Amino acid sequence: MTQAPDVIADLTAESEALDALVAKLDAEQWDTPTPAHGWAIRHQIAHLAATFRLAGLAAAQPAAFQQVVSRLSDDFDANVAAAMADFVVEPPAVLLSRWRTERATAEKALAAVPAGQPVPWLVRPLPAPVLAAAGMMEVFGHGQDVADALGERRTPTDRLGHLVGFAVRTWDFGYLARGLTPPDVEFRFEITAPSGAVWAFGPEDAEQRITGPAEDFCLLVTRRRHRDDLTMTAVGDEADHWLDIAQAYRGPAGTGRSPGQFSRSPQPQSR
Repeated sequence: MTQAPDVIADLTAESEALDALVAKLDAEQWDTPTPAHGWAIRHQIAHLAATFRLAGLAAAQPAAFQQVVSRLSDDFDANVAAAMADFVVEPPAVLLSRWRTERATAEKALAAVPAGQPVPWLVRPLPAPVLAAAGMMEVFGHGQDVADALGERRTPTDRLGHLVGFAVRTWDFGYLARGLTPPDVEFRFEITAPSGAVWAFGPEDAEQRITGPAEDFCLLVTRRRHRDDLTMTAVGDEADHWLDIAQAYRGPAGTGRSPGQFSRSPQPQSR
Protein backbone atom coordinates (compact mmCIF):
# COMPACT_ATOMS: atom_id res chain seq x y z
CA MET A 1 0.00 0.00 0.00
CA THR A 2 1.30 3.48 -0.82
CA GLN A 3 0.35 6.88 0.46
CA ALA A 4 -2.85 7.98 -1.24
CA PRO A 5 -2.70 11.32 -3.09
CA ASP A 6 -5.56 12.68 -0.96
CA VAL A 7 -3.69 12.39 2.34
CA ILE A 8 -3.87 16.14 2.99
CA ALA A 9 -7.61 16.19 2.29
CA ASP A 10 -8.00 13.26 4.67
CA LEU A 11 -5.89 15.06 7.29
CA THR A 12 -8.27 18.00 6.96
CA ALA A 13 -11.28 15.72 7.40
CA GLU A 14 -9.77 13.97 10.41
CA SER A 15 -8.99 17.32 12.03
CA GLU A 16 -12.51 18.58 11.33
CA ALA A 17 -13.97 15.52 13.05
CA LEU A 18 -11.98 16.31 16.19
CA ASP A 19 -12.86 20.00 15.83
CA ALA A 20 -16.56 19.08 15.88
CA LEU A 21 -15.98 17.17 19.11
CA VAL A 22 -14.39 20.07 21.00
CA ALA A 23 -16.26 23.00 19.41
CA LYS A 24 -19.39 22.10 21.37
CA LEU A 25 -17.63 22.14 24.77
CA ASP A 26 -18.11 24.87 27.33
CA ALA A 27 -15.14 26.55 29.01
CA GLU A 28 -15.20 24.21 32.00
CA GLN A 29 -15.15 21.10 29.82
CA TRP A 30 -11.91 22.23 28.16
CA ASP A 31 -10.25 21.51 31.51
CA THR A 32 -11.54 17.92 31.64
CA PRO A 33 -8.62 15.58 32.42
CA THR A 34 -7.63 13.14 29.67
CA PRO A 35 -5.88 9.74 30.03
CA ALA A 36 -2.54 11.49 29.36
CA HIS A 37 -1.24 12.30 32.84
CA GLY A 38 -1.43 16.01 33.62
CA TRP A 39 -3.10 16.91 30.34
CA ALA A 40 -6.62 18.27 30.03
CA ILE A 41 -8.44 18.63 26.72
CA ARG A 42 -6.92 22.10 26.31
CA HIS A 43 -3.43 20.59 26.43
CA GLN A 44 -4.30 18.10 23.70
CA ILE A 45 -5.52 20.83 21.33
CA ALA A 46 -2.64 23.14 22.25
CA HIS A 47 -0.18 20.37 21.40
CA LEU A 48 -1.85 19.81 18.03
CA ALA A 49 -1.78 23.55 17.33
CA ALA A 50 1.95 23.63 18.10
CA THR A 51 2.59 20.55 15.95
CA PHE A 52 0.75 22.00 12.96
CA ARG A 53 2.60 25.29 13.41
CA LEU A 54 5.91 23.43 13.23
CA ALA A 55 4.82 21.40 10.20
CA GLY A 56 3.70 24.53 8.38
CA LEU A 57 7.03 26.19 9.10
CA ALA A 58 8.97 23.13 7.89
CA ALA A 59 7.03 23.01 4.61
CA ALA A 60 7.03 26.74 3.84
CA GLN A 61 10.23 28.00 5.49
CA PRO A 62 12.75 25.15 5.88
CA ALA A 63 15.59 27.42 6.99
CA ALA A 64 13.47 28.99 9.74
CA PHE A 65 12.37 25.51 10.81
CA GLN A 66 16.00 24.40 11.11
CA GLN A 67 16.73 27.40 13.31
CA VAL A 68 13.86 26.43 15.62
CA VAL A 69 15.07 22.83 15.80
CA SER A 70 18.63 23.97 16.57
CA ARG A 71 17.34 25.62 19.74
CA LEU A 72 15.66 22.49 21.08
CA SER A 73 17.10 20.88 24.19
CA ASP A 74 17.67 17.18 24.88
CA ASP A 75 14.62 17.17 27.17
CA PHE A 76 11.73 15.93 25.03
CA ASP A 77 9.00 16.79 27.54
CA ALA A 78 10.40 20.28 28.06
CA ASN A 79 10.41 20.87 24.31
CA VAL A 80 6.78 19.77 24.04
CA ALA A 81 5.76 22.02 26.92
CA ALA A 82 7.61 25.00 25.48
CA ALA A 83 6.10 24.54 22.02
CA MET A 84 2.54 24.65 23.28
CA ALA A 85 3.03 27.14 26.10
CA ASP A 86 1.53 30.14 24.29
CA PHE A 87 -1.44 28.08 23.09
CA VAL A 88 -2.46 26.32 26.29
CA VAL A 89 -3.02 29.55 28.24
CA GLU A 90 -5.57 30.89 25.74
CA PRO A 91 -9.30 30.98 26.46
CA PRO A 92 -10.99 28.00 24.75
CA ALA A 93 -12.50 30.02 21.91
CA VAL A 94 -9.14 31.60 21.10
CA LEU A 95 -7.29 28.28 21.37
CA LEU A 96 -9.77 26.64 19.01
CA SER A 97 -9.43 29.49 16.53
CA ARG A 98 -5.64 29.36 16.66
CA TRP A 99 -5.63 25.59 16.11
CA ARG A 100 -7.85 26.05 13.06
CA THR A 101 -5.49 28.69 11.70
CA GLU A 102 -2.35 26.64 12.30
CA ARG A 103 -3.71 23.51 10.70
CA ALA A 104 -5.07 25.40 7.66
CA THR A 105 -1.66 27.04 7.22
CA ALA A 106 0.15 23.71 7.52
CA GLU A 107 -2.18 21.90 5.14
CA LYS A 108 -1.77 24.65 2.53
CA ALA A 109 2.02 24.63 2.91
CA LEU A 110 2.27 20.84 2.64
CA ALA A 111 0.06 20.82 -0.46
CA ALA A 112 2.35 23.38 -2.11
CA VAL A 113 5.54 21.30 -1.70
CA PRO A 114 6.67 19.99 -5.12
CA ALA A 115 6.30 16.23 -5.57
CA GLY A 116 9.42 14.39 -4.42
CA GLN A 117 10.88 17.33 -2.51
CA PRO A 118 11.68 16.36 1.09
CA VAL A 119 10.53 18.47 4.00
CA PRO A 120 12.87 18.77 7.00
CA TRP A 121 11.49 17.22 10.15
CA LEU A 122 12.47 16.39 13.70
CA VAL A 123 14.01 12.97 13.05
CA ARG A 124 14.73 12.98 9.31
CA PRO A 125 13.41 14.73 6.19
CA LEU A 126 10.10 13.38 4.90
CA PRO A 127 8.10 13.75 1.69
CA ALA A 128 5.17 16.12 2.28
CA PRO A 129 2.55 13.32 2.00
CA VAL A 130 4.39 11.29 4.64
CA LEU A 131 4.60 14.31 6.95
CA ALA A 132 0.85 14.77 6.45
CA ALA A 133 0.42 11.11 7.42
CA ALA A 134 2.42 11.84 10.56
CA GLY A 135 -0.08 14.61 11.19
CA MET A 136 -2.84 12.02 10.92
CA MET A 137 -1.08 10.04 13.63
CA GLU A 138 -0.98 13.10 15.89
CA VAL A 139 -4.65 13.96 15.32
CA PHE A 140 -5.75 10.36 15.82
CA GLY A 141 -3.77 9.83 19.01
CA HIS A 142 -4.57 13.10 20.72
CA GLY A 143 -8.11 12.97 19.39
CA GLN A 144 -8.50 9.59 21.09
CA ASP A 145 -7.45 11.15 24.39
CA VAL A 146 -10.13 13.79 23.93
CA ALA A 147 -12.76 11.20 23.00
CA ASP A 148 -11.85 9.08 26.03
CA ALA A 149 -12.07 12.11 28.32
CA LEU A 150 -15.57 12.83 27.02
CA GLY A 151 -16.73 9.22 26.92
CA GLU A 152 -17.21 9.43 23.15
CA ARG A 153 -16.83 6.53 20.69
CA ARG A 154 -15.42 7.65 17.36
CA THR A 155 -16.42 5.97 14.12
CA PRO A 156 -13.32 4.77 12.24
CA THR A 157 -12.98 5.43 8.51
CA ASP A 158 -10.58 4.34 5.81
CA ARG A 159 -8.70 7.58 6.42
CA LEU A 160 -6.83 5.45 8.93
CA GLY A 161 -4.96 3.93 6.00
CA HIS A 162 -2.54 6.85 6.03
CA LEU A 163 -1.70 6.23 9.69
CA VAL A 164 -1.37 2.48 9.08
CA GLY A 165 1.09 3.13 6.25
CA PHE A 166 3.04 5.60 8.38
CA ALA A 167 3.26 3.15 11.30
CA VAL A 168 4.57 0.41 9.00
CA ARG A 169 7.11 2.87 7.59
CA THR A 170 8.27 3.68 11.13
CA TRP A 171 8.02 0.12 12.46
CA ASP A 172 11.42 0.43 14.17
CA PHE A 173 10.54 3.45 16.31
CA GLY A 174 9.47 1.30 19.26
CA TYR A 175 12.92 -0.28 19.40
CA LEU A 176 14.79 2.99 18.94
CA ALA A 177 12.78 4.73 21.66
CA ARG A 178 13.91 2.05 24.11
CA GLY A 179 17.54 1.87 23.02
CA LEU A 180 17.00 -1.54 21.40
CA THR A 181 18.40 -2.82 18.12
CA PRO A 182 15.63 -3.58 15.59
CA PRO A 183 15.69 -7.25 14.54
CA ASP A 184 17.10 -8.13 11.14
CA VAL A 185 13.84 -9.67 9.94
CA GLU A 186 11.00 -8.57 7.70
CA PHE A 187 7.43 -8.31 8.97
CA ARG A 188 4.21 -8.99 7.11
CA PHE A 189 1.35 -6.68 8.07
CA GLU A 190 -2.21 -7.50 7.04
CA ILE A 191 -4.49 -4.82 8.42
CA THR A 192 -8.24 -4.82 7.79
CA ALA A 193 -9.73 -1.43 6.93
CA PRO A 194 -13.08 -0.26 8.32
CA SER A 195 -14.46 -0.85 4.81
CA GLY A 196 -13.31 -4.46 4.88
CA ALA A 197 -10.37 -4.01 2.50
CA VAL A 198 -7.07 -5.55 3.55
CA TRP A 199 -3.98 -3.33 3.58
CA ALA A 200 -0.93 -5.56 3.18
CA PHE A 201 2.74 -4.67 3.62
CA GLY A 202 5.88 -6.81 3.55
CA PRO A 203 6.73 -10.19 2.06
CA GLU A 204 3.84 -12.61 1.73
CA ASP A 205 6.02 -15.45 3.03
CA ALA A 206 7.41 -13.56 6.05
CA GLU A 207 7.51 -15.68 9.20
CA GLN A 208 6.83 -12.67 11.44
CA ARG A 209 3.24 -11.53 10.90
CA ILE A 210 0.91 -8.90 12.37
CA THR A 211 -2.82 -8.96 11.62
CA GLY A 212 -5.87 -7.16 12.95
CA PRO A 213 -8.37 -4.34 12.37
CA ALA A 214 -7.07 -0.89 11.40
CA GLU A 215 -8.60 0.93 14.35
CA ASP A 216 -6.97 -1.44 16.82
CA PHE A 217 -3.65 -1.19 14.98
CA CYS A 218 -3.78 2.60 15.17
CA LEU A 219 -4.69 2.52 18.86
CA LEU A 220 -1.71 0.23 19.41
CA VAL A 221 0.90 2.30 17.55
CA THR A 222 -0.25 5.53 19.18
CA ARG A 223 -0.17 3.72 22.55
CA ARG A 224 -3.75 4.69 23.35
CA ARG A 225 -4.68 1.10 24.24
CA HIS A 226 -2.80 -1.79 25.76
CA ARG A 227 -2.38 -4.72 23.40
CA ASP A 228 -4.40 -6.96 25.75
CA ASP A 229 -7.46 -4.80 25.05
CA LEU A 230 -7.09 -5.04 21.27
CA THR A 231 -7.77 -7.74 18.70
CA MET A 232 -4.30 -7.75 17.20
CA THR A 233 -2.64 -11.08 16.42
CA ALA A 234 1.05 -11.90 16.16
CA VAL A 235 2.72 -14.90 14.56
CA GLY A 236 6.39 -15.32 15.49
CA ASP A 237 8.37 -14.25 18.55
CA GLU A 238 9.63 -11.00 17.04
CA ALA A 239 6.14 -10.00 15.91
CA ASP A 240 4.79 -10.82 19.35
CA HIS A 241 7.43 -8.62 20.96
CA TRP A 242 6.64 -5.86 18.47
CA LEU A 243 3.06 -5.71 19.73
CA ASP A 244 4.44 -4.91 23.18
CA ILE A 245 6.60 -1.98 22.04
CA ALA A 246 4.98 -0.68 18.84
CA GLN A 247 4.81 3.09 18.46
CA ALA A 248 4.64 5.42 15.46
CA TYR A 249 6.54 8.33 17.03
CA ARG A 250 10.15 8.77 18.13
CA GLY A 251 9.58 10.40 21.50
CA PRO A 252 9.81 8.51 24.80
CA ALA A 253 7.44 5.54 24.95
CA GLY A 254 5.82 6.73 28.15
CA THR A 255 3.65 4.50 30.28
CA GLY A 256 1.01 3.94 27.63
CA ARG A 257 -2.29 2.53 28.84
CA SER A 258 -2.96 -0.25 31.34
CA PRO A 259 -4.65 -3.59 30.53
CA GLY A 260 -8.38 -3.27 31.14
CA GLN A 261 -8.26 0.52 31.38
CA PHE A 262 -10.78 0.65 28.54
CA SER A 263 -13.46 -1.96 27.83
CA ARG A 264 -13.06 -3.52 24.39
CA SER A 265 -14.08 -7.21 24.57
CA PRO A 266 -10.78 -8.48 23.13
CA GLN A 267 -10.49 -11.64 21.05
CA PRO A 268 -7.80 -14.30 21.69
CA GLN A 269 -4.26 -13.34 20.70
CA SER A 270 -1.16 -15.43 20.12
CA ARG A 271 1.51 -15.07 22.77
